[in-house]
Amino acid sequence: MPEAAVSRRGFHAGRAFGLLAAVFVIAFGLAVLLLAEDQQRVIEVNDRLQERTFPEIIRYQRLARNLEQLRQEGERIFAVSSHASRQQSMFVVTLIASHPSVLEHPEAAGLAREAELFLGKVVSQSVRDNQRPAAHYDAWQRIAGRLGAQVDDVSMEGVNLAGNDLQQVSAVMSLARYKLVAVLLLVTVFLVVLVVLVRRHLIDPLQRIDHALSGLSAEQPAPLFNTSRLLEIQAVEEAIRDHHGLLVQNEEIRRGLESLANKDGLTGLTNRRHFMQSAEMELQRAQRYRRPVTVAMADLDFFKKLNDTYGHAAGDVVLKAFAERVREALRQSDLVCRYGGEEFAFLFPEISTVETVKLAERLRAGCADNAVLLPDGRRVTVTVSIGLADASECSIEAALRHADEALYAAKRQGRNRVVIDDAKAVTNPIQENP
Repeated sequence: MPEAAVSRRGFHAGRAFGLLAAVFVIAFGLAVLLLAEDQQRVIEVNDRLQERTFPEIIRYQRLARNLEQLRQEGERIFAVSSHASRQQSMFVVTLIASHPSVLEHPEAAGLAREAELFLGKVVSQSVRDNQRPAAHYDAWQRIAGRLGAQVDDVSMEGVNLAGNDLQQVSAVMSLARYKLVAVLLLVTVFLVVLVVLVRRHLIDPLQRIDHALSGLSAEQPAPLFNTSRLLEIQAVEEAIRDHHGLLVQNEEIRRGLESLANKDGLTGLTNRRHFMQSAEMELQRAQRYRRPVTVAMADLDFFKKLNDTYGHAAGDVVLKAFAERVREALRQSDLVCRYGGEEFAFLFPEISTVETVKLAERLRAGCADNAVLLPDGRRVTVTVSIGLADASECSIEAALRHADEALYAAKRQGRNRVVIDDAKAVTNPIQENP
């Protein structure tokens, strides 16, 4: 396990997503700073509009209004008939020409001064000649036209001041719009990348892990994973593989323990406890469906004498040889166990006692006709006595008791024979050669 942990290649989820988050925060922070810079420029332009541009526009508007009024007063001098009215208009012209807003503008100041001098001469001459100054009206029209053009120029200058600032604001706002779109694209790309990474490195591996865990068992092969780049996922996958290995080991141990619990350690046949459980279920099934079933008890003849003569090791060899004969002679569906010592119990499903005689006789003959090779090289022939009993209408304990009575009957009749309960032996006695 430590070597496997060292050999893993990948990255930690916390570091990976932390690095991704740091990159996003840095990029997003830079974008926010750029947007903040644009916002600051908008604020500066707005402050300039309030502190300088708007006052300048008002000054230009005042200058345009004064020039327009000067032109109107000049028209009035030529339009009125009384000298007093002309004097009054001339007074207004003088005031306008000396107004600070006019004097601050060189071109407007020069033109206003020129109009003032011209109108002053016109008024003086009209007073001296005592007539309306119609002769100078054409000249005045030229000056009035220049005043009108100056009014337009001054108005445009005020408009241009506001237009320049508004253009700057518009440019800043357009740039900010592009930056905002870039920020939205950045956020979108980050979210898409995050979703893809989470899907690829977290969701998909976790789904595979969930699928593997749902089907994890000792009967199935070890789950295969497309190794994730995240070390945490790799650790979970390794833990699942290790867990599967433990399941396999536990299953092998369980089967071994089950075999020890259900098998006879010497012969490998079923032990008495497991036989009784299995036979009880088989007997219930046969009785439920009214099927024939037979039980048998078998005992090796003169086994104690064999142990005394050849030793217990030889007895163990004989018991193993008999178990092998049993496996060769019986059907796969038949049940057999070492009932105790040299006694063996059998259950034959789907067959009557009369038909069972053939199987039992085959087993008896196989033992009588084949000598057993002992560890010291000698050979010994061991016979077996078998008692049969019908079990289709009684419990397994009662059936075994009847088979045991038939077994003792076989012993009394000379051994090495098969006897059915409450019946005569079906085979002739064969001389035993212990």
